[in-house]
Order: sequence, then structure tokens, then C-alpha cells
Amino acid sequence: MTAGTERLRFRDPARGRALTEALAHHARRLGRAPVSVMHVCGSHEQAIARFGLRAAFPDALDVIMGPGCPVCVTDVPEVDEAVALALAGVRVATYGDMLRVPGTSRSLADVRADGARVDVVYGIAQAVELAAATDEPVVFFASGFETTAVATAAVLLAGPPANFAVLSAHKYIPPVMEIVAEMPGGKIEGFLAAGHAATITGWGVFEPFVARHRVPVVVAGFEPLDILAGLVRLVELIASGEPRVDNTFPRCVSRDGNRDAQAALWRVFEPTGGRWRGIAHVPNGNLRLRDEFARWDARRRFDIDCTPLWDHAPAALVQQCQCGDIMAGIASPHDCSLFGAECTPDTPVGACMVSAEGTCKIWHQYGGHPDLRQIRRKVS
Repeated sequence: MTAGTERLRFRDPARGRALTEALAHHARRLGRAPVSVMHVCGSHEQAIARFGLRAAFPDALDVIMGPGCPVCVTDVPEVDEAVALALAGVRVATYGDMLRVPGTSRSLADVRADGARVDVVYGIAQAVELAAATDEPVVFFASGFETTAVATAAVLLAGPPANFAVLSAHKYIPPVMEIVAEMPGGKIEGFLAAGHAATITGWGVFEPFVARHRVPVVVAGFEPLDILAGLVRLVELIASGEPRVDNTFPRCVSRDGNRDAQAALWRVFEPTGGRWRGIAHVPNGNLRLRDEFARWDARRRFDIDCTPLWDHAPAALVQQCQCGDIMAGIASPHDCSLFGAECTPDTPVGACMVSAEGTCKIWHQYGGHPDLRQIRRKVS
């Protein structure tokens, strides 16, 4: 570290207190409550819950998690396609979080228990290694937003083995923000955008959204101080009536982002409309492989028959699940009667309790929305 360069500190209590006080100050400037903002990233929710940040938020601020969990928004028919391939004898590789996500009647974990070949991998490169070691078809069930979609694109551009294919459930975040902003009765006054996705897209991608909806967007990182700083700036912009994009994660995010990664992403994928589980049909929210990559597209390589899975109606318990409303920011996990009772990480009913980035699993793991001030009063 050169002389005069300040060391980055992410766990500085003094800075944390100063940011918390600034957050309360700007919330008071509005003279009303609550101020509702939304983040669209499971990693943000993990950090908020893990470090108990909600207990430090002012009462006038409501920080809501939106559709920022890619596993959670993978739609039922997409899961059914992966399950149908596995039942047909095709070897399927995917992330561990995807195993227990429910389809119409079965999950990949269910069919794996019955003998289907389903491999858990940490990334697409590992799935390619599986294909390279055999002559049998290997399908990678690909989920995730811009960051993991870029990794999928890079592998396909490099030319994977002929027996390798991708079943894409990749999603693109900016279009779903449009849906949330336009929901009837919506109360979101600003958005906290995910720093890792913006590392790819750049913060400039949000400027058209801000111009259309007249609400601010602030890009933030994932350390406690990153999140507090992003929220301070977001509430400050709301209080000042400034609908603009601001970047509080400049050590990683630029206006234009990673242009090489963007070129790879859009060389391999094209945006198309598709349903996000429990939310809505999102125009341009899904990423499908372009025609020139059809030889690696599982939907074109295989005759995927999901109809046998549709003969079993979902259980009444599943119909009570409120994951859709939770991901849309309309409800919280505590609004769902199943949360922590019939629905737990060991016995998940909905996708929000399956994924490590799902709101329900995070709240169950870290205690949800604890009121530490009340706890302190009881202790004293």
C-alpha cells in the first residue's frame, strides 16, 4: 500500500454508526413513513440478515427484497424440462440449489433418489469436464442472472464437446425491475442494484429505467458498510427528489461495465419473454441461445416430454405458498402461514425456502427481522 492511500475497511464500527445516523437523518427529512425501497439481490439479503442490519435501520425505512434469487424465479415448466430429461435417461448437471426446487410434481432431487443421473456441479466448466470424460449426452441445467450467463456464454464460445448441451433458465434483471415498478399499488420509491451484475452491465444500464419511472437506482456492494452507504445515498436521493443512477461501488463497477463480457453474453444469448416463477411474464427477461448455438441447445437437441409430470395436481400445501408475493415485494416470509412450520429448509414447500439466496431460507437461518432494540430492553 502506497503512502497516503487509505486502507479499505469493511467492518469499521465507527463508520457503521455514522452511516446509520445518516440513514436516519435522510429518512426524517421526508417527514413521513414508511420509505419503501427494494434490492434485487439475494447476496444483499444474506448480508443484511447475517449482520443484523435491519435492526439498525430507522423505523421509517422499509427495505424489501425483490426477485433477486435466480433459483427462486426459475419457473415450474423449466424445472419440469430438467426432470423430464433426467427421467428419460439423460445425465443432468446443475447447481446444488436447483436440486430441490419443485416442479409440477417432482424435483431433480426426487428423480435422483429414484436412480436418475443428476450431478451437482459448482459451475459450467465442471459440467463440461463431465461431458469430456464420457460419450453419453450431458445437459447442464443453467440458472442465474447476468454473471453466470456470461460464464455459460464463454464456454459455448470456446466450443464444448459435441455431447454437451445447455438447458437455459438464465434470467436478465433489468426487465423485471420494470415489472415491479409498474405493479398496481406499487410503493417502491427506489432500488438498490446488485454490484456483481453491474460489474458486467455497468451502472449506465439503469439510466433508461430511471428516466421512465422517475425513481432513483443506486448500485451497491455486499459488505455491511457497502449496503449502508448505498442505502444512505438512495434515501438521500428520494428525500431530495432526484431520480438518477448513482454508483456507490466504484472499486468494481464503472458506467460501461465489462464490454468484453457483454459482447460474449449477447453473442450467445438473445432476450426473450418468459414467466418468472410466481411473479409474471417478463418481456425480455429470459435468455435463450441464439440459432447459431442450436447444436448445444437442449431444447432443440432433445424431445422433452413433460406431460407425464402434469398428471399430478400440486398439493394443497403448495397452493398456500406465498413465494411469488414475497419475491415481488408484496409480502414478507412472516406473512406466510407455512413459514417455519410446514415449510423449513429441511422440508421446503416453495423455492424461496430452497435456495441459499431465497428470502425465506435467509430469514429462517438468520432470524428474519429481529428487533434487537427490544431484546436489549429485555436484557437490561
